[in-house]
Amino acid sequence: MRAGVIGAGSIGGVVARALRDGGVPGATLSGVVDPAGPADLPVVRPDELLSTSDLVVEAAGQRALAELGPRVLAAGLDLLVVSVGALADDALLETLLSAGPGELHLSTGAIGGLDLLRAAARMAPLARVTIETTKLAANLVQPWMTAAEAERLRTTEVPVELLRGAAREVTAAFPKSANVAASVALAAGSWDVVEAAVIADPAATVTSHVITAEGPAGSYRFEIRNRPSPVTPTSSEVVPHAVLSALAALAEPRVVFR
Repeated sequence: MRAGVIGAGSIGGVVARALRDGGVPGATLSGVVDPAGPADLPVVRPDELLSTSDLVVEAAGQRALAELGPRVLAAGLDLLVVSVGALADDALLETLLSAGPGELHLSTGAIGGLDLLRAAARMAPLARVTIETTKLAANLVQPWMTAAEAERLRTTEVPVELLRGAAREVTAAFPKSANVAASVALAAGSWDVVEAAVIADPAATVTSHVITAEGPAGSYRFEIRNRPSPVTPTSSEVVPHAVLSALAALAEPRVVFR
């Protein structure tokens, strides 16, 4: 399987180098699309990536997914999405779902338990789902915040709940930190049933996601505590390895949990 990567930052760079170095049996690196042009990776134009790949990993953010995702799928290539939060936009999701013949795959990213949520929701609609994300306060500063709000986050000495509400709203407000809320909503089969919260903690040493769900199938609680990426603290260090795990399953499926 020839795999191309869009974006060579803290996620895409790890994925691309692992592919280049033979770290994914059955897969090779076809090229990387990245304006920064990392010298140690084969940087190509989007058209060249489409002509030399079987699958493309999107690891460059929501705008890149919107711009290039439909082209990838329309060219007959599979697309593995990291920026799942972009799918809070129903129009983009519909565009991607109808852009085939390529197949759309979503990375689990920084969380787990999505398969069980999906199974429970398939049995019967879930009654209530919540996801509470806690990160280091300074890493949650957003462009839409006022100077006073940003300074409050940088100097707070106690945890602060920044936003609690519908998953779609929280995903839009924290696009680099709330991809997980979108993933939970898509697994649950409904944006309306999922409540999300973002909490800033000045003492946080890990990124925490606590997911709870209730429905006819049962009640569930998952707690994930990830180390932040040393390069991009708004993301978890495990995320590129979730992508690599997905690539391994797609390249040489053997015993695979889906």
